[in-house]
Amino acid sequence: MDETNSEVVLQITIDCADPQRLVTFWMEALGYVAEPPPGGHATWREYWTARGLPDDELPEGAGETPESIVSPTGAGPRVWFQEVPESKVVKNRVHLDLKVGGGREVPLAVRKERITAKADRLTAAGATVSRVMDEPHMDYFAIVLQDPEGNEFCVG
Repeated sequence: MDETNSEVVLQITIDCADPQRLVTFWMEALGYVAEPPPGGHATWREYWTARGLPDDELPEGAGETPESIVSPTGAGPRVWFQEVPESKVVKNRVHLDLKVGGGREVPLAVRKERITAKADRLTAAGATVSRVMDEPHMDYFAIVLQDPEGNEFCVG
């Protein structure tokens, strides 16, 4: 295969302490579903061990509950929540933007209503608001939030 013409498949990986908590939160945020294990396996752990991954290389409990989510339509990238021992200590260098307002062709008041409604649902699901970016003179409105583990993302 010619490497210069191969398709790149995007996966977003989010380091975290509690994959199941973030799977639940981000399914709500994105409208995604838990990714089922491939090939008829009951769990991802079963799949990984069937593929030859030694059990001692899997952390306790890894793969017993969903650790990745996917778009139900296949339209978006897979998101994998990778358990890591360290906690988040600095601002993200990359973040997700959830575009729910409808774009600049939608009146600002309508966009604000849509964005605020989504942010309200996400705060009820465990997010916290970091700041509101309300710039009517620039025809712009967005809300910066943090997921339950402090990862920043924008709703706009």
